[in-house]
Amino acid sequence: MSRTIFSKGNVSLIALALGFALIANVAFGDEETPLSGIRRVVFLGDSITYAGQYIEDVEAYSRLKSPDLRCEFLNLGLPSETVSGLSEPGHAGGAFPRPGLHERLDRVLSKLKPDLIVACYGMNDGIYHPFGEDRFKAYRDGMTLLHEKATASGAKVLHLTSPPFDAVPIKGHTLPGGLAEYRQPYERYDDVLSRYADWLVSKRAEGWDVIDIHALLRKHLDERRARDPMFRFAGDGVHLDANGHWRIAGELLRHWRILDANDAKAESTGPIFKAMAHGEEILALVQQRQRLLKNAWLADTGHKRPGMRKGVSPAEAERQAEETERQIRILLASKK
Repeated sequence: MSRTIFSKGNVSLIALALGFALIANVAFGDEETPLSGIRRVVFLGDSITYAGQYIEDVEAYSRLKSPDLRCEFLNLGLPSETVSGLSEPGHAGGAFPRPGLHERLDRVLSKLKPDLIVACYGMNDGIYHPFGEDRFKAYRDGMTLLHEKATASGAKVLHLTSPPFDAVPIKGHTLPGGLAEYRQPYERYDDVLSRYADWLVSKRAEGWDVIDIHALLRKHLDERRARDPMFRFAGDGVHLDANGHWRIAGELLRHWRILDANDAKAESTGPIFKAMAHGEEILALVQQRQRLLKNAWLADTGHKRPGMRKGVSPAEAERQAEETERQIRILLASKK
């Protein structure tokens, strides 16, 4: 399999694993960290993950804190996707049903061979209906299958609960309970997501690695809205703004013991990257590289979601990514 400069088979990177272990020790002390030995992280999820700002924030921040980091972050999120395989009536105006992760998961695992999967599902899995046991079971079964397949492939798995659904910004465009069909979201859909999140968090007792993004963002949203009734993370109730993405990024960085305590207090990434030498430039380059590779690998691994950009071939994407990576390393080296 062709790989970028991060390739496991690239002879020029024969010291990669040793180098990363040394970097982890320098950056975080002698204690082994959650990212120790991880060379490729693949993110799976729906349109919130596909938007990808939280992934871009994570990579840029991590590399700025540890300039020699050789951990690759690949975004394979897919808009509209579910882990449950369900779709609501009239999805996308009846143009197409929601794609299901399990149609493509085997190809993603075999082609990309991740060391770690970060999976964020749930928002679409209740298909914006009131709670239903059949839909809940489909979500649980789909998530369990994802966990089992990923671990069987040799990858670790980090699960994220979904962000909350916020009905306030779309007041007048939601529906009450008790209807036979929902072509607009159920007004209390976030209650459904809370139940899904509680189940996922309960899997920690079985050894699953889970970050409760839903509870974190719900708490912050409620606290801020108590002071400012107009505050929101998602103008359409679903898709997060830059500040919401930073909240997810911050929790991932905290989980991986990378986040600086002062930066943890920041409401957005703007001041953080501005304060770091070449921070804004490196973030822009990371965004360029991630988006290039995202579209290439989504097309190459295949999916059933129409309307997506095809992107260039993985080989061409990797060639272009190498130049972007070279620029990133030059900027990082100038920090030393």
